Order: sequence, then C-alpha cells, then structure tokens
Amino acid sequence: MSISYPSVPGLVNSPGFSHVAVIPPGSTLIHVGGQNGVDETGAVVSDDVAVQSARALENAEAALAAAGATLADVVGWTVLIHQDADLRAAYGAVGPTLARKGAPPLVTAARVVGLGVPGALIEVGAVAALAP
Repeated sequence: MSISYPSVPGLVNSPGFSHVAVIPPGSTLIHVGGQNGVDETGAVVSDDVAVQSARALENAEAALAAAGATLADVVGWTVLIHQDADLRAAYGAVGPTLARKGAPPLVTAARVVGLGVPGALIEVGAVAALAP
C-alpha cells in the first residue's frame, strides 16, 4: 500500500497543498520539529526571510535524511512566519519545495508574533511517512 491523497468533494483543488493524506498501516512516521534558518552553531543565517526560509528547508531536509527519509516522503508541513516578514518572499523560497507534482503534501501555515529563536522569521516542521 502507498500513501494516498484523496480528492475532497466541495473543497478547493489546489496544486500547492492537499486536504487529507491516508497513511497505510505499518508505515513509519517521522516527525521533524520546527527548523529555523540557523547554521550548525544555532546562529540565524540572515535577516532576509528568503535566505532563512531556504536554510530552514535545508535543515528540515537534513533532519529527514538522518531518519532515512527525503522531502518526497513529507506528507505534511507546518510553516510559521513572523508577522513582520515578507510573506511573498518567504513563500517564494519554500513554495516550490512544499508544492510537488502529483499529490502535494498537506500544509498548515500561520503568521505569528514571534518565534523561539531571536531573529528568526520562519520555522518549518514536517511529518513524513515511509510506507511499508
């Protein structure tokens, strides 16, 4: 069995996200905690949200790889963007990765007053699944 993303009658059909994912029994679930645009020392890489966004995705990809998964295995993303950050620049950097051909993953996004890392403008978390 593979992971499926059924169409939901009555809900918008978006190329950027799906509404539901069905993960078959026996799959391995991998949860990636919120990743910011920081380097290996924990320092924020830039005050530019696009640069931070790209690094946050790189960090999420590294975390997935440590668990034996790839970006293609992500079934859902959580994206938190600081309220003062340029939303278009942030999504310009992460959008192509979040929206994949075929069935895109689930995406939950929110604008927030602040993040746990001082100077962070974006945080991404993920849930991935490896079908049996």
